[in-house]
Amino acid sequence: MSLLAWIVLFTLLGGVLSVLAASVFLLLPVSLRTRVLPAMVSFAIGALLGAAFLAVLPHALAAPGLRDMHAITSTVLLGLLGFFVLEKLVLWRHCHAHECEAHGSASVAGGRTPGATEAHAHGHATASGYLILFGDGVHNFVDGVLIAAAFLTDVHLGVVTALAVAAHEIPQEVGDFAILLHSGFSRGKALLYNVLASLTTVVGGVLAYFSLGVAQAALPYVLAVAASSFIYIAVADLI
Repeated sequence: MSLLAWIVLFTLLGGVLSVLAASVFLLLPVSLRTRVLPAMVSFAIGALLGAAFLAVLPHALAAPGLRDMHAITSTVLLGLLGFFVLEKLVLWRHCHAHECEAHGSASVAGGRTPGATEAHAHGHATASGYLILFGDGVHNFVDGVLIAAAFLTDVHLGVVTALAVAAHEIPQEVGDFAILLHSGFSRGKALLYNVLASLTTVVGGVLAYFSLGVAQAALPYVLAVAASSFIYIAVADLI
């Protein structure tokens, strides 16, 4: 199998299949979902941290021709700061349903009439749903670039990276589905839009294959950003 085929296959695994798995998970009884979801999140934390510290970072530091290891560790730090900024711009971590409801509650406290408050809350919830889809698309595009960079370094590293991405995408997509449904999307529409947003993983992977393939010197730094994204998601979001 060609390297490009590996990248397309595993970006689909990390994107579309994780959305479908999350949609199936939502069909389970609520009581069972409540018990299983914390275990899924804990597994995702371990997968992300294990991939970052035991696979991605060692490959980045052992890259041929790398002269300054401090540049790699500095890139990890800058990546953490960058993802923090993305979080504050509501592109990486998403608005949660109770926070959106709090906005509506604040409107009541501000003296809005009930009808105006309900319309405002509904409009805010719908906007939050589309914002989640946009943020998810950006997130998935970056995941695709990171998966491609890992495959360009080593096929086994690519597989590990893609599985770590899928592990954290499933519980995240469960949360995204819940917020989209809260925002007024039907189940079919929420599934369709989530699948479309997940396809940006494949786009990111293919673009990275053609661009990073001719820029081998950039691969260790892309891997460092991959490690920082895994660490940040695990520590600042999932935990």
